[in-house]
Amino acid sequence: METEITLIVDGQQHDLSVDTRVTLLDALRDRLGITSPKKGCDHGQCGSCTVLQNGRRVTTCLAFAVASDGSTIITSEGLRDDADPHSLHRAFLDHDGFQCGYCTPGQICSAAGLLAEAEAGWPSAVTPPDTTAPTLDAEEIRERISGNLCRCGAYQGIVAAVESVAKARALDRTRKRRDATP
Repeated sequence: METEITLIVDGQQHDLSVDTRVTLLDALRDRLGITSPKKGCDHGQCGSCTVLQNGRRVTTCLAFAVASDGSTIITSEGLRDDADPHSLHRAFLDHDGFQCGYCTPGQICSAAGLLAEAEAGWPSAVTPPDTTAPTLDAEEIRERISGNLCRCGAYQGIVAAVESVAKARALDRTRKRRDATP
């Protein structure tokens, strides 16, 4: 059974007709030609297909396209700091956070999601219970990105990249608070 859906992907609206059994991953890749979300395990275990859907991390191989009707989706391609590459893209390059690069788009979307979750004060399994603002140290980052696997083992670089962006954002917030203080 075909149904009409609308997806807003990386800022562009797409109206398409999909079989109700089509996954969001297949709709993105096969119907829209957006190839940064990768088909890895096809069971939601590797995270290669991770995107941000309405600001939350989603493994697209487990989501039906029809359930995503009207959603705003950001892929790694759509992450940018104005016209420049996103700070996570630059950090992954600076810290050798990739080897073959296959899992990298999912890792970067997951990293963007974990940064937003931590900034919102959402705890992880390793966050101390009385913490209201989790600190993104290596242990927190490893826990929060544990749903994304790297077959090449570039984990040290990935964690270093995410940690560097988290530190830069924390410094930026501190500067803005200091500058706003009369």
